[in-house]
Amino acid sequence: MATYRRQVTNVKATFDDEQGVFMISVAAELAEMHPQTLRMYETRGLIAPKRSPKNTRLYSRRDVERLRRIQEMTAQGLNLVGVETVLALEEQVEKLKARVAELEGRKRI
Repeated sequence: MATYRRQVTNVKATFDDEQGVFMISVAAELAEMHPQTLRMYETRGLIAPKRSPKNTRLYSRRDVERLRRIQEMTAQGLNLVGVETVLALEEQVEKLKARVAELEGRKRI
């Protein structure tokens, strides 16, 4: 029996950290969680996966990192309200850092 082998040359699949590429089963495996946990986190607003045209959840690398961070905090004893608070404060700190950098840039002009 003959086999057909297609030669692929210089094919590079690239995507950024924000692009939804993982279906829920893959994201759950990468984050070492049950898919139902991901659905619950989405309901609570802790994670917001992208959606495909057919409404399938698509998780990005950044989403998986966030899921791992949530898992880390809950393993250390934080409940989900505490996790929500920590994540909100971290986002606020990042925004403030960006604002400080912006203001420092204006000061030098």
